[in-house]
Amino acid sequence: MIVHQFYDKGLAHASYAIIRSGKMIVIDPARNPQPYYEFAALHHADIRGVIETHPHADFVSSHLEIHQTTGAVIYVSKLAGAGYPHETFDDGDFIQLDDIKLKAINTPGHSPDSICILLEDETGLDCAIFTGDTLFAGDVGRPDLRENVGNITAKKEELARQMYHSTRDKLMVLPASVTVYPAHGPGSLCGKSMSPDLQTTIGKELRDNYALQLMDELTFVKALTADQPFVPKYFGYDVELNKNGAPNFEESIGMVNRPSADIMLEEGVLIVDAREREAYRNGHLTNSINLQDAEKFETWLGAIIGPDEPFYLVAETDEALETVIKKTAKIGYEKNITAAILTPQTATAVSALININDFRANINQFTVIDVRNWAEINAGKIFEQALTIPLPELRERVAEIPTDKPIVVHCAAGYRSAAAVGIIASAITQVPVYDLGEAINEWK
Repeated sequence: MIVHQFYDKGLAHASYAIIRSGKMIVIDPARNPQPYYEFAALHHADIRGVIETHPHADFVSSHLEIHQTTGAVIYVSKLAGAGYPHETFDDGDFIQLDDIKLKAINTPGHSPDSICILLEDETGLDCAIFTGDTLFAGDVGRPDLRENVGNITAKKEELARQMYHSTRDKLMVLPASVTVYPAHGPGSLCGKSMSPDLQTTIGKELRDNYALQLMDELTFVKALTADQPFVPKYFGYDVELNKNGAPNFEESIGMVNRPSADIMLEEGVLIVDAREREAYRNGHLTNSINLQDAEKFETWLGAIIGPDEPFYLVAETDEALETVIKKTAKIGYEKNITAAILTPQTATAVSALININDFRANINQFTVIDVRNWAEINAGKIFEQALTIPLPELRERVAEIPTDKPIVVHCAAGYRSAAAVGIIASAITQVPVYDLGEAINEWK
């Protein structure tokens, strides 16, 4: 028996392949199915099934494409209301792979339709469980993502109550030696306090996971619903897209418009410039947003831009452009790309550069904007007088920023402030807008 984890650091997403006797099952696959095909070929296995633990909010799954390409059966809870060909997979159902079994366990909490998959080995022992977004290393899935989307909607307090019983009645009673394979690791927005471990055990979680400690239901609900991270704009869209199945990955990114020469850009359409900060500062398109191609590019893209908003995508080279197109497709936003272009000759706007010594000596003569997340802000402001507007809220709240002083934007390390400056400078032209960038480390 082979159990293999595929891990995408950008979305902190883990998917899995289980192989037995030349048959392979995939659990919670990413948008690009090619790694699963290659893994199956490497081990001379046929992909017989794809299991979705729930309709995911934070990434687009390739379950439908794998089914259409290989004929694999898609398994998902009947509660998901799946709009694609599938077999229901709920309490009491199992998949037989020669002499091992994959057994469904309904575990509502993160979503009403969440399931876990318990793996029974060839000796009849329960040896591993694939927990989707129900149980993570150090955490459990947040309960506030299905209040308005999905086949079944539920208030976060109700889902938190369900999570209390799913963990205590279904998971915590398993043998301590059972290996836990979650769908996410640290950095995912599907939980709030995940540990660095990409796998764990039931026993370790019973000892270390705050959500599995002895407490009554009300205490659990309060703990789970408090201080959850922000919800990116794309999450609800991805739930619906996954519920019905996404289009073919390669075909979909192949339809993105890639003009061979500079084009006239449509007025009013957002511009996302994925180049490095220095290249952007030295010459960019007016009113563009510098969202650099880094580890969390796709998350911040879907946090700043809504699922129905078109945008231009700018990169330095053809290779860099293809990379960000594929990252965009991981959250289902490739359809939003009006055109993917190389840096045009008209990219001549230059960013205002801050004089750090002047700022340090005269901080009160600047309007300081803190674009960190609320958890960071609540843990302590770096500049007491700063106006706090987290980056995902900035486009909607930019009118709150005073225009009587030069503006200085900061985050924790410089990535988010680089994006924020473009958003603010597009709306406020009366005063210069500066990015404090990595210099924030002088004040931390």
